Amino acid sequence: MSKIQFAQRRDGRVAGLQYLYAWSLNTPADLAEDLRVFFEGLEKPRDEYAFGEELIHGVIEHLDEIDGKIRVLAKNWEFDRIAKIDLAILRLAIFEMLYRKDIPPVVSINEAIDLSKQFSNADAKRFINGILDRLKDDLGRDARKATE
Repeated sequence: MSKIQFAQRRDGRVAGLQYLYAWSLNTPADLAEDLRVFFEGLEKPRDEYAFGEELIHGVIEHLDEIDGKIRVLAKNWEFDRIAKIDLAILRLAIFEMLYRKDIPPVVSINEAIDLSKQFSNADAKRFINGILDRLKDDLGRDARKATE
């Protein structure tokens, strides 16, 4: 992956996280219009965030399954007490790990930890890493390789 592609994916993840966080606080009636307004407010053209938009749609489409995984993997944590920003990070990473076989799970985990360092508190990275590490062990594929 080139530096440009890596940067676009990173920017996409950040945009995806920001949108999913806001979406979790105030779910819009019209997703398409809400996304249009969101992407208009960003500094780059919408197509630069295509990866992030894929993540947003994927998380929303598979939300019940993703949240079910979080409920099982977040041992000793009440789902409703998970910080909304941490929940958005987890949803993003879990979607990648379950549905984006072109991304090695360890990359998704590392990116999630980086996002937590940037957007959450100091304790979040351990919590997020613990949940994602348990999921990685249950995936049944090489965590360091893309499979498609």
